[in-house]
Amino acid sequence: MKSTVEHLSPTRVRINVEVPFDELKPNFDRAYKALAQQVRIPGFRPGKVPARVLESRIGRGPVLDEVVNEAVPAKYLEAVNSDELRTLGRPDIEVTKIEDGAEIAFSAEVDVRPEITVPAFGELSVSVDDVEVAEEDVNEQLDSLRARFGTLTGVDRPAQEGDFLSIDLSATVDGEEVEDAKTSGLSYEIGSGQLVEGIDDAVIGATEGETKTFTTKLVAGEYAGKDAEVAVTVNSVKERQLPEADDEFAQMASEFDTAEELIADLRERLGRVKKMEQGMQARDKVLDALLETVEVPLPEKVVEQEIEVRQHDAVHPFDHDEKAFEAWLETQDKTREQFDAETREEAEKAVRTQLVLDTIADEEGVSVSDEELTQRIIYQAQRFGMSPDQFVQQAQESGQIGALFADVRRSKALFSVVRQATVTDASGNELDMDELFGPQEDEQAPETVEGETAEVEADDEKAESAKQ
Repeated sequence: MKSTVEHLSPTRVRINVEVPFDELKPNFDRAYKALAQQVRIPGFRPGKVPARVLESRIGRGPVLDEVVNEAVPAKYLEAVNSDELRTLGRPDIEVTKIEDGAEIAFSAEVDVRPEITVPAFGELSVSVDDVEVAEEDVNEQLDSLRARFGTLTGVDRPAQEGDFLSIDLSATVDGEEVEDAKTSGLSYEIGSGQLVEGIDDAVIGATEGETKTFTTKLVAGEYAGKDAEVAVTVNSVKERQLPEADDEFAQMASEFDTAEELIADLRERLGRVKKMEQGMQARDKVLDALLETVEVPLPEKVVEQEIEVRQHDAVHPFDHDEKAFEAWLETQDKTREQFDAETREEAEKAVRTQLVLDTIADEEGVSVSDEELTQRIIYQAQRFGMSPDQFVQQAQESGQIGALFADVRRSKALFSVVRQATVTDASGNELDMDELFGPQEDEQAPETVEGETAEVEADDEKAESAKQ
């Protein structure tokens, strides 16, 4: 086989391949065998038809087609490996010659990872926020804990922010009732933002049994994007009464005997969270500083694919109803043009980041162990509410295992850069990377921040049992 590479741009090549027929004998053998299974010829068992007889019956064309369809992808991969190309995405392949008995020729255009020169990481310098645990942060966590053990009590007064209502809803558009918007006995916390825009202003000040009307723009369903007249009837008004933050509460809601111990523990946990957040801020700022110093030619097709994925993910919650999605964008004070521009900017940064970190991972010899890949799979499975086995099966079916591997490798490459950069806090103190992230061999994944934050909150089972 002979192959040559033409560089069409810093991010795209054309591979020209010529394959002599003497290299294709195994392909012809498999082609005859496959076709013999499909053709029924009197006097021969399926699969046992001689090649000469088979060709006399079906002709030479189907045989050549079978050979080409099998050989071209394999020879393309062989050419990519022999020329040590770092390809991105699927190639555009065109068969340019089939000369029976002589050779097959084809060309393949494909995006490739561009050559990237990265700076000395020790020259990167960023500043991050100080770690400060304010009393209001501690009080907010304590109030959140108390709310989990709170009780709802009916009140004889107009509804106000934070109250819990039982409501009936109905809506009309141009006089036509919207069936999907009709409901009764719905529980709603004023200010939670869980329902349609405008409902809070309507129900604040309402009393039990009172009906209020307001106009809002629907963001889903048959009438997405249209103004609807909504009627909301308040069936009941309840307020949440919180337990006192005393020793008795500490014993009920935690493993501590006193409120003082509970508050100290909340403060310590918040400090750990703030420290992890500081680490993630260092990671993000070092990445931004790195990208600013590196010139990265972008493969347009890869960027377009990234844009398509992001647009799909954005519209998917709206059942791919473009009108419903654009109506939702209006509620966010954003046009479709603005969304598309932001999506392209985000996609370009994502592709630029991947290319730079892949280059660094190669230069630094970054590897990914089975344990590290397993940890990422477990974390992702938890995020999507799936068992690890279910997540792995779905990832295998969709061909995403390789993407998970690449993400872990890039994450490790980035943390390697962060450790070599100079990171100071707002007070001018240089941060100790081992203190921030732990010893390098025990480096935590970025998702640790979420896990640590969850520890600050009360145990759900304790809260539920206290309410019963």
